[in-house]
Formats: sequence, structure tokens, C-alpha cells
Amino acid sequence: MRWAGPIFGVFLWATAASAESNPSEAARLASQMLQDASMALDEADGARNRVRALTATVQAYEAGLEAMRDGLRRAAIREAELTARLQAREDEISELIGVLQTMESAPPPVLLLHPSGPLGVARSGMMLAEVTPGLNQRAQTLSQDLAEVSDLRSIQQNALATLQEGLTGVQTARSELSKAVADRTDLPKRFTEDPVRTAILISSTETLDAFAGGLSEIAGADIAATNADISERKGGIELPVAGVLLHRAGEADAAGVKRNGMLVATRPRALVTTPTAATIRYRGPLLDLGNVVILEPQPDLLFVLSGLNEVYGESGQVIPRGTPVGLMGGAAPETGTILSLSGDGTGTDRSETLYIEVREGGSPVDPETWFQTEKDG
Repeated sequence: MRWAGPIFGVFLWATAASAESNPSEAARLASQMLQDASMALDEADGARNRVRALTATVQAYEAGLEAMRDGLRRAAIREAELTARLQAREDEISELIGVLQTMESAPPPVLLLHPSGPLGVARSGMMLAEVTPGLNQRAQTLSQDLAEVSDLRSIQQNALATLQEGLTGVQTARSELSKAVADRTDLPKRFTEDPVRTAILISSTETLDAFAGGLSEIAGADIAATNADISERKGGIELPVAGVLLHRAGEADAAGVKRNGMLVATRPRALVTTPTAATIRYRGPLLDLGNVVILEPQPDLLFVLSGLNEVYGESGQVIPRGTPVGLMGGAAPETGTILSLSGDGTGTDRSETLYIEVREGGSPVDPETWFQTEKDG
């Protein structure tokens, strides 16, 4: 299973090496990312295109929170490793500290009382000269380990306030984004949806196939033609949400159900955006799929996204690439959940699932013929 999503891809590429080698630095970088997101939220208020600015802000917060989760997890693991190593060497460390304290406190005349006389004193001095560098090296290693443990604990303690500010900030950004999308009036429309026709189509169909085949019936008039073409991006389109690929098309899930599309596991309240410029052909509840957004990037090609908690936009609108189309469901995580080690990086804390189906020429096709799902994160 691989990471997906443009913002998260950049974050993981930028921080993976640092997080692996230096958990402290990774956590500090995450804190800076959240501070930058907070600044972006302040600046979005005066942005000419508030939807674009707030979309970038929400994604920045999501990336920063993801970085913080990853950095703190690595910091906690590193601290546990160091603590276990120090505990295993407890007797050795006590002996080392005792020797060093004795060496520092012993006055010179005591060395002259060696039972073997002056020759014994000379031999002891030579042995001490040989042993002291080793003792110093062991003492230096001990000091470094203790300092790192202290540093890691301080980072984790200080992260609490940063995390809380980040969680509050992303909630504010999402609320402002929802309002900005609702207030938007600058998008072109290819058609205006007729709610009566839409209701009739929904009530008369029992499958996604049937509904998708009758989409032209929901327009109040003819749908304007388009010459949009995204064929050059085929196979390289990024997924519309940051998450983990859970099931590919045709793979059975835990209940043994096979689907024409793929499932992507996401974090609660993750932002979903259109990966290409597209016409919104439908948005709203549909059958047993929950809230659905159906996008048309080019004639005879549909991207069906289902499982969203909130959906944005209006049917008929032509939206640019990266425009938000909805939010995933679930409860926003609390700081204690993020600080715990239960999320071990395997995707177990990604409780929401986005279903993605691609229909070409009226029939479902493997989404991976269009979407890039093997991008390393």
C-alpha cells in the first residue's frame, strides 16, 4: 500500500530522510509546517481567490499534522530505544560514574601510597593513562544518550500546544473554505440541473450504471459541448485525496465484496479535490453510496467519488484542477490520539474510505489506467 496525494507526496519526499536519521529534526520541521499553515490562514482572508488560498491552507495543515504525527512517532520510538539501552547498562553506568567520581576526587598524595612503592605508582599511572580515554569515551556516549532522551521528551511535551493550535486552525480553515465555495460566483456552467428531473432519475434507477447512463436527463436544457481532453495525463493523475490505497478494482474486501473501483483509506475530515479540470455532472446522495460527486474531465469519461460526508459545488459547474469537491467524514482527531503510538504508520488510523470509480464510454474501467497509485510517499 502506498501513500497518495500531491501535498503528502511532497511532504514525505522532503522529510523522510530527516525523520529516519533525526526524529528531533523531523518533529521540529513539522512544527514549522504548522506555523506556516497558520500564517497562510491569516493571509487567505485578503486573497483574490479565497477558494484557492483556503484549499492550499487546509492542505498545508493536513501535511503539517501528518508530519507531526510521523515525527512524534519516530521521536517516541527513539526515546524508548535509548531508555531501554540505558536501563540494560544500568550496572555498568553506575560503576562508570563511581570510577569517574573517584578519579576526580582523589588527591595526588594518595597515589604515592601504592604498596609497591614508586615503581607501582609509575605502573599505575601508565595503566590509568591507557584506561582514561576509554572511560572518557564511555562517559561521552552516556552523556549524549541522556541529552538526546531529554531533548526527545522536551519535544514531545512541547508538541501538545502546537498540535492543539494546528487542529484548531485546520477546523477554522475548513469552515472558511466551505463558506468560500458556497459564495463563489465566478465559475462557468455547462448546464443547470433540474431538481425534478434529478429526483425522477434517482428514484427510477437502482444501480450506478443506470444512473450514470441517464445523467444527461438531469439538465434543464441541452448540455453545452466541450472539447476538454486530458488523455496526455492518462496513468499519471494524482488521487483526489491523501491516503493509503486499500483495495484495487476487482479485489475482494473483508466482506468478500468486489467492486469496479478502488478504495482509498483516508484520515477523518480529509479534503477531497478534483485532480483535473472537470464538469460537475452530479453531487449529492445516491443509492447506498452516501454522498457522491461525479466529475466529467472530458466527453465520455467520468470520475465517480463516493463516501464523502460533505460535498461542494453545483452540478453543471466547470471547476479547475485542485478545486475542493468535499470533505471525508469521521470525527476530528484529538491531541491525545495523535500523540499516542497506536498509529504506527500502517494506515490503521485512516478510518474513512473514498471509493473511486472510472467510467469510460459508459462502462467501468480499472481506475489505475488513469490514476497514479504506485507513487512512493
